[in-house]
Amino acid sequence: MTEQETHISPQPNGWVWTTLGQISATTSGGTPLRKHPEYFGGTIPWLKSGELNNGLITNFEETITEEGLNNSSSKIIPSGTLLIALYGATTGKLGILGIDAAINQAICAITVPEELNKRYVFHYLSFYRDTLLNSRKGGAQPNISQQIVNEIAFPLPPFPEQHRIVAKIEKLFSRLDDGVETLKKVQLQLKRYRLSVLKSAFDGTLTAEWRETHKAELEPASILLQKIKEERKKRGNYKELSFSDTTDLTELPEEWEWTRIGDISDVNPRVVSEFPESFEVSFIPMRSIEAMTGKVDLSIIKPYEEVRKGFTHFLSGDLLFAKITPCMENGKVAVVSNLKNGVGFGSTEFHVIRPFGKIPSKLIFFYVLQESFRKDARQQMTGTAGQLRVPSRYLSEAVFPFPPLPEQQIIVGEIERYLSVVDETETMVEQSLKQSERLRQSILKKAFEGKLIPQDPDDEPADKLLERIKIERTKMSIKQGKTAYGK
Repeated sequence: MTEQETHISPQPNGWVWTTLGQISATTSGGTPLRKHPEYFGGTIPWLKSGELNNGLITNFEETITEEGLNNSSSKIIPSGTLLIALYGATTGKLGILGIDAAINQAICAITVPEELNKRYVFHYLSFYRDTLLNSRKGGAQPNISQQIVNEIAFPLPPFPEQHRIVAKIEKLFSRLDDGVETLKKVQLQLKRYRLSVLKSAFDGTLTAEWRETHKAELEPASILLQKIKEERKKRGNYKELSFSDTTDLTELPEEWEWTRIGDISDVNPRVVSEFPESFEVSFIPMRSIEAMTGKVDLSIIKPYEEVRKGFTHFLSGDLLFAKITPCMENGKVAVVSNLKNGVGFGSTEFHVIRPFGKIPSKLIFFYVLQESFRKDARQQMTGTAGQLRVPSRYLSEAVFPFPPLPEQQIIVGEIERYLSVVDETETMVEQSLKQSERLRQSILKKAFEGKLIPQDPDDEPADKLLERIKIERTKMSIKQGKTAYGK
């Protein structure tokens, strides 16, 4: 691999290009057979690639016994060794062992000679990760190999300059980290504020002043509920959902009424429409709904013939609620509008909620978007592990604080007004975090181009350093044998 392939410009005088394999030794580990329980639970820390944290590693999910070590290709790696993940989604993640430990086969251990600054190598591999990801090979789970690691093109500066570069990188990164920490605190505060807005909307606090001003004009919600009940009885689609106990429900404003979502909407209404086969409709898979925002990608259009069977049917104005975990827990909920010809089909993992009459879909959308609602829904899921779903009965019977109809529109408008400010701020924070990461990469790029700090002409040129490392490299080796832990 050439320096051009690493996206680094030519190095200054005194530097030299080499490869990681020419200046270090690498090895990987293994996994004891799981069918032998006696191989696990011993005193030897055993590290998997998913545990690499891009920092110092001192905590381990599992341990193995000496018997497990001796009957596998795993091996003890000494504290201080640099590690890099070889497989799957973790490819390129780094770590430095804080104690002696065994590793599995998805980790490559890199032993760096004393003539090389380990933190310099660490930061370079961090910078190099995108290039490394492009080197992955394989099908469903592409990976890299020790050979690819050994062939990584490596810019070698004089030894004293390595230390100066590392010091400068970590000083700048420390400042960046402080800024990132502040931004993440702001994100947490915004999340709490969002939850607070939604809570105040459905306990009546958000519109208390408006309600007091318009009190004389408001028809109690109980009257609207009775009208809905009578109308639904005429249509033959009404089912009585009574309250057996209201003692745990919070007190609502005088004009409001506790009801159930199934009393004010149809949950998974029957499909009664038939269309010509070539009739075009919107198609919404689960991935088309953005979590927590209600944003929907409507770019997929399909003929009715393709989706008439095996998909969920809905209309413009309906509310889609992801019923399967983790999509439900992540807040995949949306009011769909502007559907092609007003008709949509999509994932069978959606529940469809169609509010009755003039009740705004957004009112129910904001209610079910609350973390407290989704947390309760999680407790009611049925099915097997990994395939848990919220039953439609739960949505039908979920209690709902029902305001008078005019106030419903005011609540939706106020929530949108407050949350639009939150959304704008969150966008700015996310942009700042992305800018921080771009700046981090820019710092690393300058560092490995030799542009981050001034060079010292008195430093010994790196080509002489490389000669010494190559000599030492022939003497150096990682503990290839099955050594006893701690020795």
